[in-house]
Amino acid sequence: MLKYLAPRTIKPPFARYSHGVEIPAGKRLVLCSGQLGIGADDHVPEDAGAQAELCFKNIAAILSEAGLTLNDTVRINAFVTDRAHLQPYMDVRNRLFSDPAPASTLMIVSGFARPEFKVEVEVLAAG
Repeated sequence: MLKYLAPRTIKPPFARYSHGVEIPAGKRLVLCSGQLGIGADDHVPEDAGAQAELCFKNIAAILSEAGLTLNDTVRINAFVTDRAHLQPYMDVRNRLFSDPAPASTLMIVSGFARPEFKVEVEVLAAG
């Protein structure tokens, strides 16, 4: 069983995420490379929220190959290219992950390999 860490001696999380997640011995770990908001048909939506949806859809497909689901995610690292993209990304993340939520980091970066990308997400899952 995963143990979600929330020390009372530090400020609670700003949003839906856990400060830490302890993974017990015997669990398999799956590390997903960063996924961009691009479909199998090479379509890249303009909207940051739609890109976030595709990021997590791609991650779900990767996890499925290992017999896991998004519910097995223990850590999310997400990157957006503008402060305006924070809320659309968080809306998607918050809908997909309930409490206790995975540990998570969200950063604003200057860009990705192609200028149309606004969101990139990588995860660590345990199952």
